[in-house]
Amino acid sequence: MVQTDASSLIPILVTLTLSLITRNVVIGLFMGALSGVLMLTTINPIAAFGILVSDYLVPQLTNSYNAGVLVLLVFIGGFVALMEKSGGGQAFANKVTHQISTSCRGQLSAWLGGIGIFFSDLGTPLIVGPIFRPLFDKLKLSRQKLAFIIDSTSSPVAILIPFIGWGVYIMGLMQKEFIALDSDISDWDAFIHAIPYQFYAILAIAIVPLVAIKKLDFGPMAQAEIDTLQGKNNGYSNTKLTSFTHQNAQASFVWMPLLVMAVILILMLAPLGFPFEKVSGSIFRAALSSAYFFAAITLILLMAVYKVRKLDDGINVYLKGMGNMMQVAIILILAWTLSTVGKQLGAADYIAQQAQAGFPYWLVPAVAFLLSAIISFATGSSWGTFAIMMPLVIPTAFAIDAPLYVSIGAVLSGGLFGDHCSPISETTILSSTGSGCDQFEHFRTQLPYALLNGAIALISYILAGLYQHYIIFIFALLLQTIMLLLLSKRQKERELITVMQTE
Repeated sequence: MVQTDASSLIPILVTLTLSLITRNVVIGLFMGALSGVLMLTTINPIAAFGILVSDYLVPQLTNSYNAGVLVLLVFIGGFVALMEKSGGGQAFANKVTHQISTSCRGQLSAWLGGIGIFFSDLGTPLIVGPIFRPLFDKLKLSRQKLAFIIDSTSSPVAILIPFIGWGVYIMGLMQKEFIALDSDISDWDAFIHAIPYQFYAILAIAIVPLVAIKKLDFGPMAQAEIDTLQGKNNGYSNTKLTSFTHQNAQASFVWMPLLVMAVILILMLAPLGFPFEKVSGSIFRAALSSAYFFAAITLILLMAVYKVRKLDDGINVYLKGMGNMMQVAIILILAWTLSTVGKQLGAADYIAQQAQAGFPYWLVPAVAFLLSAIISFATGSSWGTFAIMMPLVIPTAFAIDAPLYVSIGAVLSGGLFGDHCSPISETTILSSTGSGCDQFEHFRTQLPYALLNGAIALISYILAGLYQHYIIFIFALLLQTIMLLLLSKRQKERELITVMQTE
C-alpha cells in the first residue's frame, strides 16, 4: 500500500546516513533498499533479504533498458583500461609539450592535455600528471597549479560528454525516473539539454585558461606560485603515481581508436537520421557498444603491431577493465532498486505534495545544487550523490513544474562541486598524487577557486530557476571573469604592501 507520509522517506534517510557515516555509497544504497523492503513486506530481515533479491534486484537485471546500460558500461570499462595501459596517452601528451617555453603555454598545454584525455576522469591524473611534472618544474610552475589543472579537466570534462562512462551512468539514472513518470523524454535528450546548465563544470574548465593567460592567481595558490619561483619546494610530495609507458607507444594509440569509434557510430546511426532525428535508446546503446568494441580491437592490434603488448596481453587488459566496472554496475543496480522501493512507498508522491504546499518552483535547482554538494563533500563520491539525488529531484521538478533540465544540471554540478571541495574524493587524491603534490596542499590551494565557482553556480541556478535560458551560462562566465580580476587585484595589492613593509 502506497504511503504518503514522512515514513516513506525512511529508506532515503537510511541511505544518506549510512553513506555519510561509512563514506561508502554502496553500503548506504543497499541498506536503504533493504529497509524499504522491510517496510513493504515483512519485518523478518532474512525473508526481506530474499524478497529484495528475487523481487527487486533480479528484475533490474532482466529489464532490457537496464541490461543495455550495464553491457555498454562493460564495453566502456574494457576500452578505458586499454587506453590507460597502452602508453598512448603519454605519447599523446608528449606531443603537446613540444616548444613550450613560457608558464602560460605550460598551463594551457596541461589544460589541453587534460581535455584531450577525456575518456577517463580517473585516468587523466595518471597520464597528464607524470608527463607535465618535469615541464612545470622546469618552468618554475607549482605542483599545486598542476594538480589544480588536472582536477579541473578530469571530472568537469567527463561529466559533459554523453557517450563515455559518466554520461551512460547518468542517463541510466534519469531514464529510470522518466519511465516511472510515464514521460516520453529520452535520457539522451535530457542529458544534452542539461549541458548548458552544468554551470560548475563549465566554470571549472573555463577558469584555467583565464588564470593562465591573465595570471589571475589568488589565495594560497598565489603564494604557492611565488614560493616556486623563489626555489621553495613547498607542497611537494614524495609519493608519485606512475602510469604505463613504453618506448614504442604512439600518439595514434589515442586518436586512431577514437576515429574508428566515430566511423562506426556514423555508419550505424547516420542512416537512421542521427543526430537530426531521434534514435531509440536501444539502437543508440547498441551502436555505442559496437563502437567501443571495434575501437578496443583497433587498439589491441596497434599495440601488437608496435610491440607494446602481445595480443593475449592486450586481451587480458581488456577483460580486466571490463571487470573493473563491477562497482559502477552495483551502484546503478542498487540506485534503480532504491528508486523502485521509494516509489512503492510513495516517497516521490510525498515529496511532491510537500513541494506543492508552498515550495517555490524556481528554488528547486538551487536547493538541488546545495544538497548534492553537501552529500558529495561528505562522501567524496559524486556518482553516489547522483544515485541518491536523481530519484528525488526529477519527480519533484515534474510535480511542481520546476525547470527540469536546470534541476538535472544542478544535481550534476552540485555533485561535482562537493567532490572538488572534498579532501577525501578520488579525484582530489589522484590529482595531487599524479602531479607529485601534497594532498592537503592541493585541497588547500584549489578550495578558493572551487568556492568561487560554486558561489557563481549557485547564483546562476537561482537565475535559471526564474528565467530558464541557455544564455545564463554566459552570465556565469562573465561574472567569473569579473570576480577573478577583483580577487587577483586584491592579491597583488596585499603582496605589494607586504614587500613595502619588509623594506
